Amino acid sequence: MINFGSNSMRKEDAAAEIEQLKKEINRHNYLYYVQAKPEISDYEFDTMLEKLIALEQEFPELISSDSPSQRVGGQITKEFPTVHHRERMLSLSNTYSLQEVDDFYKRVSKLLPEQYESCPAFAAELKFDGVAVSLVYRDGLLVRGATRGDGSQGDDITPNIKTLQSVPLRLGSFSGEQLCQSGSGEIEVRGEVFMRKDDFTALNEARSEDEQFANPRNATAGSLKLQDSAEVARRKLFFVAYYMKGETVTVPSHYERLVLLEKLGFYTGGNFSLCYTLEDIYGFISQWAEKRWKLPYEIDGVVLKLNDIALWKELGATSKSPRWAIAYKYPAQRAKTIVRKVVFQVGRLGTITPVAQLEPVKLAGTTVSRSTLHNLDEVARLDVRLNDTVFIEKSGEIIPKIISVDKEERGGDTVPIVVPDVCPSCGTPLERPSNEVNYYCPNEDGCPAQVRARLEHFASRNAMDINGLGKAIVEQLVSSGMVSDAGDLYSITEDKVRGLERQAEKSAAKLLKAIEESKKQGYDRVLFALGIRHVGLATARELTAAYPSLDKLRKASIEELSDVPDIGPVVAESIHDFFGKPSAAAIIEKLRAAGVRLEAAKPKEPVNLRFEGFAVIFTGSMEQYTRDEAAGLVLERGGKVVTSVTKNTNLVVAGKNPGSKLEKARKLGVKVISESEFDEMLHEQ
Repeated sequence: MINFGSNSMRKEDAAAEIEQLKKEINRHNYLYYVQAKPEISDYEFDTMLEKLIALEQEFPELISSDSPSQRVGGQITKEFPTVHHRERMLSLSNTYSLQEVDDFYKRVSKLLPEQYESCPAFAAELKFDGVAVSLVYRDGLLVRGATRGDGSQGDDITPNIKTLQSVPLRLGSFSGEQLCQSGSGEIEVRGEVFMRKDDFTALNEARSEDEQFANPRNATAGSLKLQDSAEVARRKLFFVAYYMKGETVTVPSHYERLVLLEKLGFYTGGNFSLCYTLEDIYGFISQWAEKRWKLPYEIDGVVLKLNDIALWKELGATSKSPRWAIAYKYPAQRAKTIVRKVVFQVGRLGTITPVAQLEPVKLAGTTVSRSTLHNLDEVARLDVRLNDTVFIEKSGEIIPKIISVDKEERGGDTVPIVVPDVCPSCGTPLERPSNEVNYYCPNEDGCPAQVRARLEHFASRNAMDINGLGKAIVEQLVSSGMVSDAGDLYSITEDKVRGLERQAEKSAAKLLKAIEESKKQGYDRVLFALGIRHVGLATARELTAAYPSLDKLRKASIEELSDVPDIGPVVAESIHDFFGKPSAAAIIEKLRAAGVRLEAAKPKEPVNLRFEGFAVIFTGSMEQYTRDEAAGLVLERGGKVVTSVTKNTNLVVAGKNPGSKLEKARKLGVKVISESEFDEMLHEQ
């Protein structure tokens, strides 16, 4: 057992313990990500990782680049260097036609050398709908991760790639397997980074309505280009390997290389097969046409590759695609149905959204009876009307969407869709800002639909996570007058809850316990739960880092808020406006009285007030302090740390090799001091 913070452990003992922990963590990673057979809980895994991190902090000289502790992220990358791929990353030719698969098979047969009497086997794999990346290992150690880019060159995103738990930092570290000559030389592994369906849903739930991603692939692409690798680590991305090449990789067939990749700790999906005939290929395609809906991730087709790798060079490639492989893409799942009704939903921000109620129809493995129409501009673009026959698809194979109207079937009973003059929930006249496509209900505090939607958001998984507080209970709490805002949740009693429909003594007690437990949620979750427009969970984290208490955040000006990373004038104005409302102040006071956390941590007493009123920024590398230590010293002395230089910045501390912030500070006339001058200020009384 590791004794945290102990100075009594000898370095030799620590080294042995660290190696054992690394081995166990890597083994459990392999069981979880490759074998899908976890042996321990997430809590036990996290505890093991925390032990490793604690030991490495005590003995920093024992930290290695392939340690599992290096996956947590935290590196900020301002620019992604361009890297050249040693071998071009070609894109595959796509087809949606089985006839073209047949043509491809015959074409390959004709191109083969004379000794082949018939077409040899193909390896068939699932086509993951993700972002292509290349990993380079040198003597078994991961040294680079890069995007595909234009095929010849891409972006070096190594810090972000290292946060992916499914990417071995050292070949064989997950499984204990060794690669040929111990993994010597340079080896390239290619594959797709993707996001699972449930993780995509959770990510969107944690974002404001206007920041949500359209599909998992878009979310993945955006995540890989984030500058903060710690945020990438939180996105739960996966890597699936489908290619391996290197001088020490002598396995002759593609199928065997996929098996080898699994042994070395890579996730391959496992659903690959050898096809010896065209009928085998058709069978594989047909099999996964239906089974794909049960997968926890998105696939959009099947990839076929000649299994004999020696033939790849023999057949060569066109300027864009290899001649020895093809991707068969499943046609987008469409269905035909009828628009029976359009209802207008009211969101938590008052947004009016038209939703089509459809004649139920089977689509992509589920029954669809509703589809959002987004806004009136979309209704006009589609020219959709009540009683129209429409075609629907699933956008990203997740969200039902009307894509067109079958006007040949339009009859005389169709009726244009018209936005109501008043809110369907509270009867307040609707408004439409001149620069927006949406209509809004301005009755924020008195509109029951908005109140219900805000409560549902407050209780959601990524906010306060109040299990049991779903739509039905929220509806009853609001309609009974028991709750009018999130603050009221903390004053309801078990007797009152038991009076609600389907709330027996046991379920009422569970709900009250969940509400009580929610008081322990972090300040960043509370801030997200308040439902401020444009403030998703990531933005809430940035705000809580800049303003460690809600009271300080409420006092911030628009200019000061604009200094927070990733927050521009529009978001800053939205935050400022929210805290200016009397209703927001009332909710906050109720939360405070209930004991909900409204600050990041108990503020330390200032050592002195040397930096009181100072907005300080650091640039360049420092010798005496880490960036976090220096920031903490400023906060302890009454100051504030910002990340971008503006006219409101008071002081720039410049270390070695300062960046563009120094030049900007000088242009704006902001005072610049060295690290030694900063140290003198710290110790002034």
